[in-house]
Amino acid sequence: MTFGHLFFIPLVAMIGMLFGFVMGARAARNAGDAEKKRDAEREKARAERAARKAAAAVATEKPAAGDEKPGSAA
Repeated sequence: MTFGHLFFIPLVAMIGMLFGFVMGARAARNAGDAEKKRDAEREKARAERAARKAAAAVATEKPAAGDEKPGSAA
C-alpha cells in the first residue's frame, strides 16, 4: 500500500460521512416541517368540524317553553 491509499481512502470516507450528516440533517428538518404542517392542517379541520357540529346542534335545538314567538298558535 502506498501513501496515496493510506491518505485517500480515509479522506474519501470522511467526506462521505460529512455529506451524509449534512443531507441527513436536512432530511430530518424537512420531515419535521412536514409533520408540523400536517398537524396544523389536522387541527384546522378538527376546528371546522367542531364549528359545523355546534352550528348543526344549535339549528336542531327545540325552543324552550318561554321562547315561542308571541301570537303563534301552540
